[in-house]
Amino acid sequence: MLCKRIIPCLDVKDGRVVKGTNFVNLVDAGSPIELAARYSNESADELVFLDITASAEKRKTLVHLVEEVAKVLRIPFTVGGGISELDDIDALLKAGADKVSLNSAIVKNPNLISEAARQFGSQAIVAAIDVKHTGNEYKVFIKGGREETDLIGIEWCKQAAELGAGEILLTSMDKDGTKSGYDIKFLKELTSAVTIPVIASGGAGKKEDFLEAFNEADVDACLAASLFHYNILPIKELKEYLDASGVIVRI
Repeated sequence: MLCKRIIPCLDVKDGRVVKGTNFVNLVDAGSPIELAARYSNESADELVFLDITASAEKRKTLVHLVEEVAKVLRIPFTVGGGISELDDIDALLKAGADKVSLNSAIVKNPNLISEAARQFGSQAIVAAIDVKHTGNEYKVFIKGGREETDLIGIEWCKQAAELGAGEILLTSMDKDGTKSGYDIKFLKELTSAVTIPVIASGGAGKKEDFLEAFNEADVDACLAASLFHYNILPIKELKEYLDASGVIVRI
């Protein structure tokens, strides 16, 4: 059985790590290079780096910053933000990323998933999907949560998997930064609907939230930000708790 993964996330704006609630009210959380080095030494399984305003500002991810972060890492590294074509993916993989996270661009051009999977391999392609409960549905949002689409969350997740994404990074906008726990209801539906790995994002507030996501929703990985950035919950402590609770993790 594969080990469950714990993944810190660096949301980067203007070269600094930021954190907010429900995708707004962003506050500074430190240097991406310093935090990356810390997580590489603290038993994190992977690191996600998201340039969260690149798409909205219609620009590319900060490649030079990705290169600097990659230099201090000894763990797999996923990069997202402002990626709109195959050349962008190629540049980021050459800059040190192991995987790329695609969000707004694949909503506009779903074929980018299959084209990227063919050229770079599905294992390098992560479909990052931001959902928010709107009316009776979970709708998909893009451009860092600024723009609602007509897509239904679970249907878009299934389509992304069918097109060749290697895994899905699912962020609940309703839960983001609230520390009220992951969106277990949606995650359970998602893990039942797709066969590729699912990363849960949005809402982690305590050790029990991770355990619930692994046990109840059967996700493959849990992502968190402020809990780790501010050392509210050290990764080593979390993994020891999960291990003692019967979850298979790398200690």
